Order: sequence, then C-alpha cells, then structure tokens
Amino acid sequence: MKKLLCVTIALLCTATMQAQEEEKDVTKFLGIPVDGYKPAMIEKLKAKGFTSTTWDKDVLEGEFNGADVQVSIATNNNKVWRIMLADKNNRGETDIKIRFNELCRQFGNNSRYTPMTDEEQTIPDDEDISYEITVNDKRYEAVFYQMPDSVTIYNESKQSLLSQYTQEQLDKPTKEISREIYLQYLFNKLAYLNNKVWFMIAEYARKYYICMYYDNGYNKADGEDL
Repeated sequence: MKKLLCVTIALLCTATMQAQEEEKDVTKFLGIPVDGYKPAMIEKLKAKGFTSTTWDKDVLEGEFNGADVQVSIATNNNKVWRIMLADKNNRGETDIKIRFNELCRQFGNNSRYTPMTDEEQTIPDDEDISYEITVNDKRYEAVFYQMPDSVTIYNESKQSLLSQYTQEQLDKPTKEISREIYLQYLFNKLAYLNNKVWFMIAEYARKYYICMYYDNGYNKADGEDL
C-alpha cells in the first residue's frame, strides 16, 4: 500500500510540475507577474507611476504602500525572478520597529497572504534592535506566501482532475477520488510556496530602512548553470 501511495504521489508530482511549466501562477507585484524580461518589467512599472532614477535608468523610484521607495529588478538567465523595494528614507530604531510591525499586521490581515511560520514575527516594544543587530548579528525579517484561500486551491485541484473524472464525480467523490483530490490539493498548495514575499530591516550608519522582496521561485537560480 505504501509503495502504491509513493508511486501515486510521484506521478502526481510529475503531472503538477508539467502543468506548472505550461502555466504558472507566479508572484505578483501591483498585479504584475514577477516574470518575463527586465526591459518589459521596467515599462510595466513605469505604467504604474514609477520613474527611473537620475543615477541608474534601471533603478526606479516612486511611492509604494505609503512610503517612498527605490525599486530594483533581479534576473536569472535574463528572466525576472525578484522585485526589490528599499525605503528611500532612513529611520531611527523606534520608527523602524513601528514600520516593521505595521507591515507584519498589514500582511497578516490580507487574505492573499499566509505567514511562513506560526510564530510571532513582530518585534517586541522593549527589544533593543541596535544591540541585537550589532552584537548578536540578529536578522529581523518576516516571510509570507502569496496564495489564494484554501477553498480556491481545493476547487482548482478538483478542476485539474476533470480530464480523469466528470464534474458530477468530483462534486460527489468516492473515497478514492477524494484521496486524489486531496493529494492534488497538497501539490497545488506546495506550488504556491514559490510565491514568496518577505521584508527585512537593513541598517546603515545606525539608521534603519526596510527592504522588501517579491520573489518568483520558479525563475530563481537553482544550480542549473553549475
């Protein structure tokens, strides 16, 4: 039975990977898929109101979520895999803790995001972050996955099995079909782990700012060029 289950999982995994190659639901920034080529991405960001900086035409600047930011685009094999935003204005320790915790709250209250961990990601009010960063080399970051709710993923999983079963069978599944739907649900949910959005506190001359990253894990380097 275990061997059969392993084979089933392997087959489903292969099928899922093939489906992802055909059409990936990748991370989006301001509704723009983090994908494609850098020149096209720059034009799409300019259409959203960002403009090129005076010192580098590939680095953009503008307003995002109420803060002035600079935007950089990272590529791998000429494909966009990351959008990085950095605050233009530095802040003191108290203000950066407020900004970091407010971002944690905003992402936590947004139904499109799921935290990577069940542990609390906010910074305690009495924590001395300058000491922790300087002495203990502590890194303050929070990670979320950009994904639809569980009901949507479940319905997607059912629809992906329409080539094998009728809609009626999927709506009133047997135990065997229910198991297949559940396995497909797990694989679909795992696929969204490639849609990572995270942010961290960066420091320069005892002043602090937020760096935020919208990552498309499908395009990220994974040793294929080694």
